[in-house]
This record gives sequence, structure tokens and C-alpha cells, in this order.
Amino acid sequence: MFQRQNRLLIELPDSPYADANAAAAVQELMGGKFGEMSTLNNYLYQSFNFRGKKKFKPFYDLVASITAEEMGHVELVAATINMVLTGTTKPGAPDSTPLQEGLNKRNSYFFIQTAQTALAGDSMGRPWAGDNVFNSGNLVLDLLHNFFLECGARTHKMRVYEMTDHPTARAMIGYLLVRGGVHVLAYAKALEMATGVDIKKLIPIPSLSNEQFEAARKYEAMGLGNKLYTFSPHDFKDVVWIWSGQNPQTGAKLEVIQGSPEGAPMPDLGELPEEFAPGISHEEFMEIAERLKKNAGL
Repeated sequence: MFQRQNRLLIELPDSPYADANAAAAVQELMGGKFGEMSTLNNYLYQSFNFRGKKKFKPFYDLVASITAEEMGHVELVAATINMVLTGTTKPGAPDSTPLQEGLNKRNSYFFIQTAQTALAGDSMGRPWAGDNVFNSGNLVLDLLHNFFLECGARTHKMRVYEMTDHPTARAMIGYLLVRGGVHVLAYAKALEMATGVDIKKLIPIPSLSNEQFEAARKYEAMGLGNKLYTFSPHDFKDVVWIWSGQNPQTGAKLEVIQGSPEGAPMPDLGELPEEFAPGISHEEFMEIAERLKKNAGL
């Protein structure tokens, strides 16, 4: 079972300006082949379908723990897209063409489908597809695929970082570069445990330290590149059999945290009258409030 907390993994800086094209690029980190929806669903189905959970428990615990974190990553990318889109258009009467800004942006789905919020798709508007999930049932093959997937995800994050200097987008990408680095190393160590082959010698891929990215340095300094969270108060403790020792890039001690990060308050996405979202007038809201109070016996 999963327990949801109404918290965001990190506090994102307020978006100082709208940039719908930057948001479109960030969509690749959401629903692209190497985006967070892919990492989430790959690990989710591998954890669902894991054979020999008791016999190979440290490996199951690893995949299960990272699965839970990836859910938070999907939410974090969505929040970033929403914040970066905010302010693209202004309220107005329908005949004033209040959504005309959408004509000149890379992704018109933002303005037509989702009222200027995140899509379950990539940077070109293609919907995320289930055939992005790889789940062979073979432990070593799945771990090897996950290592490759995380390296591909890291590459795309670095490229999107270089495409936009929007501060909200960069803060999110900097954090995910650090946390993605944890997952790369975790799967490398798991493969070493399973095969005896030192996959750690291959990293980082690409061969560029997170320290080269200004927005990542803050999270590296917080030690987030060395912590692996179980996202459970009691379960998945055997991940410590894999996540232990030193970080091969920094020499820092690796640490398993039983539970979840503290997180940050969830941003409140404002109303967008020109998109009829949420489409409730003040009068209707007052009527709803009265019905809610009556239903609660107040």
C-alpha cells in the first residue's frame, strides 16, 4: 500500500515569469521515454511482479523504495510545469481572444486540453505509453535496464537544464540530478551484489559531475546524493545490504533513511478564469460552502 502526504519533495522557488516553451521542454522529464513517468512505472511493475521477494529481499526492497520516490518525482515535475506556465495568459471575455498566446507556443495541448497544466506526455505532446515499461522477470536484466534508464534520464535532465535558465525549472532539475545520481549508484551497487561486476566504474554517465550544475550544488551540499530513503516507517529495511559503504565519486558515507524526506508545502495553483478552471463563480462557491457546512453539521 502507499501512503500519500500532501507535501512536495522540495520547496520550489516562485516562478518570476511565465515561459510556456520552457514548460514544454520540461515535459520531456515528465512523459518522455526517460522521464519520471517511465522510471516510476518501470519500477512499479517490477516491484509488483518481483519473483522471490523473500529470497532476494534486499533487491526487492531497493526497487520498492525507489518506486515510492519516483511518485514524488512525477509530482515535483508536474508542479514545476504548472508554476512555469502560470501567467502565460490573462483573463478576458471570449471575444477578446484571451488564449491567443497559446498560438505561438510549442505545445498547444497546454492551452486546449489541460488549462495550462502538466500533461501525461513528452516535450512534443506525444502521450506517455505503457510500452516504455520493461519488466523481464530476470533480476539481473531488470537491474541492468534500470541502470541504463537512470543514466538516460540523467542525460535528458542535463540537456533540458542547458535549454532553459528558468529558475524554477532549474531548481527542480538540479534536485533530480542529485537524486537520480543516487538511483544510478544504487542500481550499480545492486548489479555488483548480484554479479560481482563493478558497474560503479562506469559512472557518472555522462561523465560530468553534478557539481558542474549550479542548481545541483545546494542539494549536493545537503548530502542528498548519499541518502537513500525507504519511504516507509517500518518496511524495506534490507536495502541497507546494498546501500552501504562510500560514494565512489565523493568518498562520503552512504546512508539509508528509514522513512521519507521532510518535504515542503504543496503549492496552491490559482484559478484560471480564461480557461474556465475550476469554473466555479463566487456565488456558486458560497453555495458550495453552505452545503459543506450543512453536511458537516456546522
